[in-house]
Amino acid sequence: MADDLNWAIGGEAGDGIDSTGKIFAQALSRAGRHVFTSKDFASRIRGGYTAYKVRTSVEKVQSVVDRLDILVALTPRTVEENEDELHEGSVVIYDGERTSMSDFEPPEGVIGLPVPLQALAEEAGGAIMRNVVALGAVTAVADFPVENLGESLEKQFGDKGEKIVQNNKDAARLGREYVEDEYLDEYDFDYSLETTDNDYVLLNGDEAIGMGALAAGCRFYSGYPITPATDVMEYLKGRIEQYGGHVVQAEDELSAINMALGAARAGARAMTATSGPGIDLMAETFGLVATSETPLVITNVMRSGPSTGMPTKQEQGDLNMMLYGGHGEIPRFVLAPTTIAECFWKAVEAFNLAEKYQTPVYLTADLSLAVTEQTFEPETFDMDAVEIDRGKIVDEEDIGQWQDEKDRFQPHFPTADGVSPRALPGTEGGVHMSTGLEHDELGRRTEDTDVRVEQVDKRNRKVETAREEEDWEPREFGNPDADTLVISWGSNEGAMVEALDYLDERGVDVRFISVPYVFPRPDLTDAVEAADETIVVECNAQGQFADLMEHDTLTRVERITKYTGVRFKADELADDIAAALGETTEVSA
Repeated sequence: MADDLNWAIGGEAGDGIDSTGKIFAQALSRAGRHVFTSKDFASRIRGGYTAYKVRTSVEKVQSVVDRLDILVALTPRTVEENEDELHEGSVVIYDGERTSMSDFEPPEGVIGLPVPLQALAEEAGGAIMRNVVALGAVTAVADFPVENLGESLEKQFGDKGEKIVQNNKDAARLGREYVEDEYLDEYDFDYSLETTDNDYVLLNGDEAIGMGALAAGCRFYSGYPITPATDVMEYLKGRIEQYGGHVVQAEDELSAINMALGAARAGARAMTATSGPGIDLMAETFGLVATSETPLVITNVMRSGPSTGMPTKQEQGDLNMMLYGGHGEIPRFVLAPTTIAECFWKAVEAFNLAEKYQTPVYLTADLSLAVTEQTFEPETFDMDAVEIDRGKIVDEEDIGQWQDEKDRFQPHFPTADGVSPRALPGTEGGVHMSTGLEHDELGRRTEDTDVRVEQVDKRNRKVETAREEEDWEPREFGNPDADTLVISWGSNEGAMVEALDYLDERGVDVRFISVPYVFPRPDLTDAVEAADETIVVECNAQGQFADLMEHDTLTRVERITKYTGVRFKADELADDIAAALGETTEVSA
């Protein structure tokens, strides 16, 4: 029996795959088990293959692997898509009474369990509950208490009335009873899901970003719906209002960033979120944000490109756009959370950096972080540990030292650290303006060459000040003295951390550095020089972060890139690293 269990349900878009997977993930979480999910969905409302995978263990899990133990197959394609991950003893649950599945024969060594999902659902109250019947069948195979599933069903359908909840519980019970009556004597299923008394929080990266924004004091959000960033807006809607804030769904990305800019100028902590195509559209206002020295957080949840690309697939291809995008030279910060939990904390940090340095901040995640749900101990998100730094906001008592000889406030005063005083609207003596044109210390437009140089240097000095004052250190795992160094950024951390265990099993010693700051970023020159081999891992075709490492360290690095639209898996990544080092033996998940 494996230490963890890997379960999946697959079918067509519109078959309720996502809600079914979430019900099971919540049930496992409520039973005190760790959960890590993965989704594969088409960019259409109906049709196209879609799947939801759950990995669960009593120990922490932070990646998916190439192994499936129990598969609920609503269509023949579901088995085709996952056949390589099925193994001796895997169980496939399907509706043998459906025409499309009536001739299904499981792969060799795989146990096929035909269960009349639709018929049992109709007996419980409606064919729409066939997926819940399948979940009930899964509880029998996995030796998991159906009562825990019942709690999750109450959470999912509680607002629809007691009858709907009871019908779904009946559907789950009928699915379980069918498997118990028909198959438990015939098969010895090698699965038993232990429950614990542990209490976990289950959330995805978009939700963690939204929660972090609220904790940081964000009171205005404007955005245009776009996969995979929309869940940030959905999380904030209905919550931010409780703190006096507002969510506005704009007509497009240009309006979204301009609304957020206006709110930030008015003194609110403001944010917008989008994906690659939206970042392109926001580029012009991004320059205005920087030259007007307005603090603003822009969340970019990356997906496959270019253009519309593959909207529902994984990629880390926007790195160069966030580093260099925009007309002219624009100071900025780029933060890249490496875990779902860090999405929360980096959101808080992004707002603090934006206001301390009056600079736009990219908070970048990707589809894998955005849609993946994972369990955490509640104390992971300790609101009491959140610190707010609003930077150089001045009030009536201090405004005088920032006025000129005519008592005019100087919002772009060329300070030594590059950060000017900031007066919020309504501050007596703080009336001022700013323009997207080059301006002097009062915000008035100018083409004076000396003032131009002074203001450009002043804005750039803020980044240099931040380099010295802030902590840009990476996260480190593995053996710090290993000859092999692996570097990654963003969401690859979880898969790489688990890959270290697989590599250790075959005697491959690795030092792993995970970088959550893309700009400014830590200087890894010493680490690269100390290694015999340096490998950079990322989800894009050209190795954009590897280019940065070579630029910074003046050393050639090996590259492991993936741009299939699917995230790295722990065992797969271990194989790729071993192959890069000349090893040939595959690991086993």
